[in-house]
Amino acid sequence: MRLAAIFLAASCLAGAGAAYAADPIPVKIGVLNDQSSLYADLGGQGSVWAAKKAIEDFGAAAKGLKVDVIFADHQNKADVGTSVARQWYDVDGVDAIVDTPNSGVALAVSGVTKEKNKVFINSGAATSDLTGKACTPNTVHWTYDTWALANGTGKAIVKTGGNTWFFLTADYAFGHALERDTEAVVVANGGKVLGKVRVPLNNADFSSFLLQAQSSKAKIIGLANAGGDTINSIKQAAEYGIVAGGQNLAGLLIFLTDVHSLGLKTAQGLNLTAAWYWDQTDANRKFADEFAKANGGKRPTMVQAGVYSGVLHYLKAVEALKSAKDGAAVVAEMKKIPTDDPLFGKGEVRADGRHIHPMYLYQVKTPAESKGPWDYYTLKATIPANEAFRPLSESDCPLVKKG
Repeated sequence: MRLAAIFLAASCLAGAGAAYAADPIPVKIGVLNDQSSLYADLGGQGSVWAAKKAIEDFGAAAKGLKVDVIFADHQNKADVGTSVARQWYDVDGVDAIVDTPNSGVALAVSGVTKEKNKVFINSGAATSDLTGKACTPNTVHWTYDTWALANGTGKAIVKTGGNTWFFLTADYAFGHALERDTEAVVVANGGKVLGKVRVPLNNADFSSFLLQAQSSKAKIIGLANAGGDTINSIKQAAEYGIVAGGQNLAGLLIFLTDVHSLGLKTAQGLNLTAAWYWDQTDANRKFADEFAKANGGKRPTMVQAGVYSGVLHYLKAVEALKSAKDGAAVVAEMKKIPTDDPLFGKGEVRADGRHIHPMYLYQVKTPAESKGPWDYYTLKATIPANEAFRPLSESDCPLVKKG
């Protein structure tokens, strides 16, 4: 009798241990971006959908992960983004924050993420400082950055004769970084910057700034802005006859949604650098078709594709570690595992946190060239992964070993 009782107790303990071992690993992801203003179309709810789609395609539940997604609007304010990040990390149990267009907000969130030892996978912000002087062991920069944009669009334009520039720059961290990186490329390739003007974020009236650019006689007016600001500056430049007068616009960060808003009649001929385009591969088209069904017929931007890709790789690292709790350890695992997904293909996350993949030079089609809605880009050149981003030898990231 006593032996039977001991056996029964042992069996119960073993059963409890098995049940405990089978408990799913909890993971909570927060999509922090612009839900209501000038960057909402390029990220917004589309990025929330992309994060959830990555979880679904990864098969998280079948692999023992219980993944929840929440979202918030950072209102393009660093203090709001910081407050949300602290609330999420300290109270709501968030393990990773993703997306976060607006470089000022992204830099602030990156700092909080390091302090709390969580994970920040940035797809929306552009400043190359995230993998430069402000790099941390907890941040991964996924989709594009100002160095890649400058060395794509900027270099191509200078080499085809656009050797004098005037910058219209969004007056915050992103615009400053994009102007800085593009000016360096222009000068290195024999060009000259004739002037620059700083423009408040989310600006409605570009008239005085465009008149300064026009009077400079620069061949190229470099738009170091994004989203609604890019749309407004291009529309108003057309109203002032700037392109008709012989100057050209260089949209240094153009999104698919910008072109859609502008229309091909206004946007045709624009050269741009991008990390991803929905109509480039069968896998991209499949993703875009699913996105469109859930998002009112819209096609995804490279930011939304980057959220999908980044979350997918993050989940691989969490699965390998069987935990999402130690953010630095998860990012280290993300750097250890080669990246490979349907949208960005094969790549890697470098020591500085920079995700490495090809970048692409596109030209916006004329209305006659377009075969239908959202058919906007012609591929002009592919920038190989090993050339697309700042070399580690030039990095000022403290995580990078010199020599």
